[in-house]
Amino acid sequence: MKILLIRHGLTAGNLEKRYIGRIDEPLCSEGIAQLKTLKLRSSEMVVCSPMKRCIQTAEILFPNIEYQFIKDLRECDFGDFEGKNYKELSYDVNYQRWIDSGGTLPFPNGEAPADFRRRCVKAFEAAVEKCDKSASVAFVVHGGTIMSILEKYAVPHRNYYDFQCKNGHGYVCDWDGNSLIITEKI
Repeated sequence: MKILLIRHGLTAGNLEKRYIGRIDEPLCSEGIAQLKTLKLRSSEMVVCSPMKRCIQTAEILFPNIEYQFIKDLRECDFGDFEGKNYKELSYDVNYQRWIDSGGTLPFPNGEAPADFRRRCVKAFEAAVEKCDKSASVAFVVHGGTIMSILEKYAVPHRNYYDFQCKNGHGYVCDWDGNSLIITEKI
C-alpha cells in the first residue's frame, strides 16, 4: 500500500511558532496559497484528523474524495503551553523543566508525549487495517502525528524528532503491513 503522510497547511499560530495542539485553528491565507501549489499523487482514500486545519488541507489537496475522520490522529494536547510560543514561555519554570527533559515530561495539564505517540500509532494501525483493500491512502494530519507514526514504523529506524516536516509537506511511503519505507519527501 502506498501511504502519504501530509502535515496540514500553515496556520496563524504556526507562523508565530506557537504550540497549537487542541486549539482548533483554521488555515491562514499563506497556508491556503501554499497548498494550492502542491501537486500530489492521487489517493483512493483520505484519512484525516478532525481538526479544522487538517480538514481544510484535505479539501484543497484531495477534493471530491470522501474522508475518514479519526479523532486519535489529532495533535498533542500541550496543556499550559497551548497557544504560546517559546519566547512567551522562556521564563516559565515548567517549560524549562520540559525542555531540560528532552521533551519527555508530560505537558503541565496536558498530554504526556509517550501517551500521545501511543495514541497516534494505535490510530494509524486501526486506519490501515480498515483501508487494507486500498492501493493508496493519504493521511492529512499533524507534524507530531507523522513523527509518532514514522518513529514506530519507518525503516531504517530513526528518532521522533528526525521526522519533522514543514506545514504542507510530508512523506510518501510504501507500507508492507509491518514497516513504512520512505520513498519520497513532499
